[in-house]
Amino acid sequence: MRYISTRGDAPVLSFDQVLLAGLAEDGGLYVPESWPQFTADDLRAMRGLTYPELAIRVMTPFIGDRIDPAEFAAIVHETYDDFGHPAVAPMVQLGPNFWLLELFHGPTLAFKDVAMQLLGRLFDHLLSKRGERITIVGATSGDTGAAAIEACRGRSAIEIFMLYPHERVSDVQRRQMTTVDAPNVHTIAVEGTFDDCQDLIKAMFNDTGLRNELKLSAVNSINWARVMAQIVYYFHAALALGAPDRKVNFAVPTGNFGNVYAGYAARAMGLPIDSFVVASNSNDILTRFFDSNDMSISGVEPTLSPSMDIQVSSNFERLLFDLLGRDGDAVKQAMAQFREKGTLPLDAAQWQTATELFTGYKVDDARTKQVIADIFAKTGVLLDPHSAVGVDAAAVRRPDGDDPLVALATAHPAKFPDAVESATGVRPELPARLADLHDRDEHMKILPNSLDALRDFVRETSELRGAA
Repeated sequence: MRYISTRGDAPVLSFDQVLLAGLAEDGGLYVPESWPQFTADDLRAMRGLTYPELAIRVMTPFIGDRIDPAEFAAIVHETYDDFGHPAVAPMVQLGPNFWLLELFHGPTLAFKDVAMQLLGRLFDHLLSKRGERITIVGATSGDTGAAAIEACRGRSAIEIFMLYPHERVSDVQRRQMTTVDAPNVHTIAVEGTFDDCQDLIKAMFNDTGLRNELKLSAVNSINWARVMAQIVYYFHAALALGAPDRKVNFAVPTGNFGNVYAGYAARAMGLPIDSFVVASNSNDILTRFFDSNDMSISGVEPTLSPSMDIQVSSNFERLLFDLLGRDGDAVKQAMAQFREKGTLPLDAAQWQTATELFTGYKVDDARTKQVIADIFAKTGVLLDPHSAVGVDAAAVRRPDGDDPLVALATAHPAKFPDAVESATGVRPELPARLADLHDRDEHMKILPNSLDALRDFVRETSELRGAA
């Protein structure tokens, strides 16, 4: 398996190289040169596999011969043995042909664990074999940071710096990052938005000298391995509901487009997915795009679902690459205009191609709270605000027909207890392993929205720790 950049100018890499590189040298994102294909018979043969067995089957084509099969299988089993539910990603029925896929049973109670726990172990495995160290820098709108830190804490080959927007994540989300007391973990609160954090990370990667000096790598969803691991749960859900002999639809709450892009990848591999509902909160750039070909940047509005408080959806570039005929130069020009003018130029035919598969829907905070209350009253299921956005979008934009519709539940309700309690009168409790979270000491560095300040802090800390 070979990987190419969406902007066409970076070297073609193998899986292990893509894993460690994260962002391509030309500023693009890596994607497979071609998609592995599973036939209907292949899919039927996957029915009844455990989640780890299915994960090995789905991901192995992306890895090729870069990791020994037995070693990869051991890594996968170790990853998902650490989840709090034996099914890893169980499904709950909300109504006729309407299902909730629970992706929050990992160590940090968010769907990011599904990929991040694997990613940390893959990093550790490859770096140990090479006798190398890396410096991971990442940005989070809430959940990625905790998942990345949990996956990398205490690993001798990794120094990790995680940025989050100061005072723009929930108390639980912040504490899951700042209470980790590990010498290789550094949490940074940036005085700005998530998009500011994301821009700082991209600027660091675009500084080739700094990138090479610190051996920078990424764990954000720009890292292909993150997407690869998320593809698995689409197979898991669809097979449980009758695929390949039955089509399935998915509703996905998303801000950065990585979660729903993994579903797009699963469909490209042969999984019979009929449509995707892309669910947004008030930061509705994706909804505006799918509704009216309006991908224009506006201000970021804080909401009850902070992990989706994003206006620049980085992973959309991977879909754009296909919409523009896999033309790296065209992607480069489009992204340059997007950055310069704040709008993405797509002609009507290209936009129409996207809307044949994707629809968008926006859910504001008032409606989010109402959905949490309604679902609890009808089913007894507590939803976090992000999952509620997905459930409402699914209900409103549900496609015609009897094919099942799966809404992705992306976070445990206890990560957002204030919002859930306000809507239902019930305050969700943290699982036992996190019960003392609010009693733990916090460790963080507050920095201005400045590349110089961030670069100096990472360099000085890495030199002090001997990571560079």
